[in-house]
Amino acid sequence: MELVVEGVRSGYPGLVAVDGVDLRVPPGQVVAIVGPNGCGKSTLLRGMARLHRPLAGRITVGGHDVWKLRPRQAAHHVTLLPQAPVAPEGITVAGLVAYGRHPHQGLFRQWSRGDERIAAEAMAATGVTGLAGRRVDRLSGGQRQRCWLAMVLAQQTPVTLLDEPTSALDLGHQVEVLGLVRSVAGGGRTVVMVLHDIASAARYADVLVAMRDGKVVASGPPKDVVDSALIRALYDVDADILSAPGDGAPVVVPSTAPKANAKAVTVVSAK
Repeated sequence: MELVVEGVRSGYPGLVAVDGVDLRVPPGQVVAIVGPNGCGKSTLLRGMARLHRPLAGRITVGGHDVWKLRPRQAAHHVTLLPQAPVAPEGITVAGLVAYGRHPHQGLFRQWSRGDERIAAEAMAATGVTGLAGRRVDRLSGGQRQRCWLAMVLAQQTPVTLLDEPTSALDLGHQVEVLGLVRSVAGGGRTVVMVLHDIASAARYADVLVAMRDGKVVASGPPKDVVDSALIRALYDVDADILSAPGDGAPVVVPSTAPKANAKAVTVVSAK
């Protein structure tokens, strides 16, 4: 299903965090939202996930306005993996993944063999089948993130939202998790993720959406939109843009020269 954001304006008392954002994401695409801290990335994502109601505009999935759906209905259309999710104490991997099936349960529909199969497939797709009986709180950061992704897959929504899915992960686990994100989209789902690392966003996303001060300043395929002018507009730094060997993805190399208005810093060496 297509995700459409139309003229969304959102914020908090005395602050407009998202100002007139338009976005259209076809099924099977990965969109990465990038920009400096406080630019409105996470607020926009929370609006898509029905966690922060927009002041204006509309967000639809497959033509359905997510804010007009009942919570259980919305949970059949969109799911969010927030930053640093916290699992219930002592829960196993299998138990966590099973939570993804809860929106599909009800008074007249309890846990079924179909749910068991879907949960098993989600664990297999993320490589955590062998961890099914392990406690989530005793796993490494990379293992935990794969378990959370398995839970998201088990929910079987057409739109998946990820807020900083690689936060606090080392390079190896970042590559692993972002590779899984590509696999999710390869199955026909729409994926929108917020990332701080613009290099990762440029390599793994089909479309990069750059935000600053609540507005979209650039949007399109990473090779078309990532240039020195964009990096300067987003982060106030100069940078060279190189092409990665193999796929030609943009690689951002920040300048080592200090800003003109930067204060001098004296470094004292220990003796």
